[in-house]
Amino acid sequence: MTSDTGSLGGTASQAMRNTKKSSMTFEERLDPALLETFTASPEIDLGRNIPKLRFLIERYEAPLRAALPPIPEVSVTDHLVPGSDGNPDVRVRTYEPDGRAAGSAAMFWIHGGGMVIGTIDGDDFMCKTWARDFECVVASVDYRLAPEHQYPAHIDDCYTGLQWFHTRLDDYQVDRSRLVIGGASAGGGLAAGTALLARDRGEVPLAFQYLVYPMIDDRDATASTHEITTTRAWNRRSNQIGWRSYLGDRVGSDDVPLYAAPARASVDDLRGLPPTYIDVGELDPFRDEDIAYASRLLAAGVPCELHVTPGAFHGSEMAVPDAPSSRRIRAYRRDALSRVLA
Repeated sequence: MTSDTGSLGGTASQAMRNTKKSSMTFEERLDPALLETFTASPEIDLGRNIPKLRFLIERYEAPLRAALPPIPEVSVTDHLVPGSDGNPDVRVRTYEPDGRAAGSAAMFWIHGGGMVIGTIDGDDFMCKTWARDFECVVASVDYRLAPEHQYPAHIDDCYTGLQWFHTRLDDYQVDRSRLVIGGASAGGGLAAGTALLARDRGEVPLAFQYLVYPMIDDRDATASTHEITTTRAWNRRSNQIGWRSYLGDRVGSDDVPLYAAPARASVDDLRGLPPTYIDVGELDPFRDEDIAYASRLLAAGVPCELHVTPGAFHGSEMAVPDAPSSRRIRAYRRDALSRVLA
């Protein structure tokens, strides 16, 4: 396990006391190259109207996606996969580069959005880029969202998509021993939960987990969830709304399965999972739950690479791609993916 910061050990209460003693504000702790964009960012408020927020995000992002350069050498296909146990069909989008050699790797990707927003369209360019650069096949799943659909809808859809993709690997002439699962934020948490489910059902062997600042703990008990309260980035309030939308009244209770919130998994629960990559920013509310999860994976005998980037907040590498912290994050990720996909 590697980290860009010093030790973050100790109890949550100790960490919170240390935070209170610090005279540095959130802005003072930022990578300076992020500050201008951060202070100009709109406030995040999931509590107003989630359907309206989805509409506004789509209206903002659609022209940005349209302005991205085309990647014509990657074929993109949408598939409707029959849902399991009476669930609705699940849309899975596949990306296949032209001229790819047989025996390549495959990536199953799960988008983020706090369990309540996001679509596969938002990660379309990234998935095309991976398919082209690593000459691999990528599949991205469009799962149902909360609060309209609560657990286990998200996991059911992700596992249905993963299982379908696994059955198609021979058609794509993919090396079945090189299937990677990945996701970011809520998608990272869903990837972790889906990996646990895949291990327990024994139907889909996975070679690697690629978890980008995964959202994995509904209990809101770590120091970092209390520490990150700024309204210009993903924060404690947004996190609480996302989890309650997903889990309903059982959020924070003893009645939450580890597939829903993988941070609840013990060391014994984590044995037998594939090698894992995790990265998270110093100023991300998920920081401490991700560090703890990486530590338990290591204790369970699961190889795990962890990066904690100073001065970075949740999603800051997308907000300011050229910031020094963002360049480091992209380098970590590309190195990890090149080792398992290229």
